[in-house]
Amino acid sequence: MPTPRSRASFEPISPDLDVTSLVESTPNFELAPRIPYESIEEQGLDRFEKLVLLHVVIGGKPLVIEGFEQLLDKDVFSEKWLRCNYNSKVETARDLTNKSNLALTVGHYLKSMPLLTDQWNERNYKDRDRQRIYLKDIDCPALWYEKLKDMTPPALFYHNNSVSILDNDGEIPSQSSLNRQNVSVAGDLMSCLPINMRADNLMCYIGHEGTYTPSHREMCASLGHNLMVETSTGLIEYGKKTKPGSSIWFMTESKERKMAAEYWISKLGHDIELEDHFAQLNAWRLAPFKTYMVEQKLGDFILIPPLAVHQVWNRGTRTMKIAWNRTTVETLDMALNEALHGARMVCRDEQYKNKAIVYYALQQYSDRLRQSGHSGVLPLKVRRLQKDFTRLFTLFTEILVSESFSEKLHEENVEFLPFDGNITCSYCRCNIFNRFLSCPWCAGNQQKTEMDPYDICMECYAMGRSCACISGLKWVEQFRWGELIENHEIWWRQILKFDSSCHSLSQARGLTGKKALAEVCQEELKKRPWVDITKPVVREVEGDGLDLDEDVERAHKRRKKSKPSAKWLKEMGRCHVCKTLDPLWKLASCTTCDGKYCYGSLFRAFNWKPQEIMETLKWECPKCRKICNCGACRRNPSMTPFQHTSISLGHDTKKIADPRSVEVLVNFSHSNIQWMKKANDDSSEDFSVSKKHLKKQIIDELDSGTQPLDDHHIGVEEHPASIQKDSPDFEDIPVDPALKMVSQGIDQFHNGRMTWKESDLNPTFAAKSALDTLS
Repeated sequence: MPTPRSRASFEPISPDLDVTSLVESTPNFELAPRIPYESIEEQGLDRFEKLVLLHVVIGGKPLVIEGFEQLLDKDVFSEKWLRCNYNSKVETARDLTNKSNLALTVGHYLKSMPLLTDQWNERNYKDRDRQRIYLKDIDCPALWYEKLKDMTPPALFYHNNSVSILDNDGEIPSQSSLNRQNVSVAGDLMSCLPINMRADNLMCYIGHEGTYTPSHREMCASLGHNLMVETSTGLIEYGKKTKPGSSIWFMTESKERKMAAEYWISKLGHDIELEDHFAQLNAWRLAPFKTYMVEQKLGDFILIPPLAVHQVWNRGTRTMKIAWNRTTVETLDMALNEALHGARMVCRDEQYKNKAIVYYALQQYSDRLRQSGHSGVLPLKVRRLQKDFTRLFTLFTEILVSESFSEKLHEENVEFLPFDGNITCSYCRCNIFNRFLSCPWCAGNQQKTEMDPYDICMECYAMGRSCACISGLKWVEQFRWGELIENHEIWWRQILKFDSSCHSLSQARGLTGKKALAEVCQEELKKRPWVDITKPVVREVEGDGLDLDEDVERAHKRRKKSKPSAKWLKEMGRCHVCKTLDPLWKLASCTTCDGKYCYGSLFRAFNWKPQEIMETLKWECPKCRKICNCGACRRNPSMTPFQHTSISLGHDTKKIADPRSVEVLVNFSHSNIQWMKKANDDSSEDFSVSKKHLKKQIIDELDSGTQPLDDHHIGVEEHPASIQKDSPDFEDIPVDPALKMVSQGIDQFHNGRMTWKESDLNPTFAAKSALDTLS
């Protein structure tokens, strides 16, 4: 049983926090840059789009556009309008205290917001058991959408297909119209997908004092947009005095994403991919990177860079925000090469269908370039279209290369299933673009219907994830391979007219220098054994069962030691590191010395993923590379043992993945902390983080075990028994008595009021540093 790991606890922000004073007194805090909305018209849309591209997308820094309250229709973007038009609409709110969902009507929530807010003051804001009800991720009203469309710069708007050449219906104009205007790239590549495949991410967030959004990064590395459309003013509403509403933002730059993720794991004990922790103010103060702060008020429009860590804290009686995301060529690149891997490890839904966006965007961009009809000196927007078209083509080439079968292993019985954008991996829940593996044996297993097959993406299967059958899966594709190859050839020849450095598919395959992902899966399908799940292994017990002790005694007497057969020994191997005897298909073999390593040791001790080893044409083991860090090799003076630079906490995905799933190569729920400690047993350095990543003086301060947990330190989660509860002034915040509640935190429900159970807290033990008990 591993030692419980201490984690930084949730600590609320005081209602009287002065953001400006905080920034001025904290060296690594900085106010996010602001520009007035009037400057957009003064400088022109083209220059504004360039600013967003250079500052937010490429530069990776947040930007605030202030002054939109002058454009907001006060009669529509108001609490009164919501009450009149959506009073009885049932929404699912989030009870942040109990981490549960709660069904209530919009009208009832709006009416209860003053009471929910007045429970907090400067003395009791740290109470753990008070209600924090957040109406988040609700659909944006249709009228708000129309008003927002009229006031938002076209390049930044939700699902916009093109900046300057769209007609009123959002369709591509006629040929004559194209010839008269500059062709432009799509502001949001999600718009290139068929309407029924697009992700709906235009959402509203309504919160009161003490509600928050945990630290996270925008899904699939997309660009975030957040506009405050209404707040309480501090005046009297419905006979009750209100408190002015605003939101406090903490944000990093895109370039700090790896350092921030490492800081969250090593120092706070949380994984940023899980989006379940609101970092304490002191954690941001002590962070080894710059933090941008924003006090978002009415009319503030915030642009969030891709993969930048951020969190939001709401203040006052009421805040109302509209948020959406956009996908660009730059964010697609980051999604496919970085963000999706993190999502796959923790099994987060991929709602954006990134690979499909690449394919459909190429179709639209190809048509636009053919129809533009420009000659001579090309306009700036046409050159931008050509550049983005080439980058999309490069991503598409990478996708096709990864899905290419081996030239030696032919697959003849490939099932065809027309693409509809709805096939997801049964394990990681990411969207599958074309080829995948499906198990014909698992449909109907474990209370599953026959119409629910087990589908696994190639990435997961290469990692050792699959159903319990392990092998015997069948290939399925959603596009005819010849159709994809033909389109790739057409687009390649189109690009050659303005970029001769672009490669064909065959050239790209030759330049990779490694096996394609599909080829890896083909080989693994042949290596891994098929398990007949319809015939479970049953251990037979001899005897009549009347005298168990006698049966066991007889069994011991009859037991004979037998030597393993030569055939069995031929199929087994021993890991060089952990010395465990495993089947050869579970081991990686060195092409130089024929040494064997299990994939679990390679993943945790050397940060090698199984698919990285399998795709290597000639893989050399750590011993041959002189970096092995096992006990015996560490005593070899010629070795330079591998040193970890980051922590992998491990994730137990059994509760999320399809229940028919197994992990046969690596147990990804185990962390690499033991290996980090072993690698640094003889070193005085902090084993959790490389000095390249975190400032030593901050690490020493965080790791201090003698100083009390005061304003300069990060608190950790406490054991429930150690929490002293005060009797709150507002024990029974009214929630909708007319609705059937979906929250599991309800204790009793009477007379239109309800009482909540004590919040379930994680049973971790108090400690000063998030590393003190890591082992």
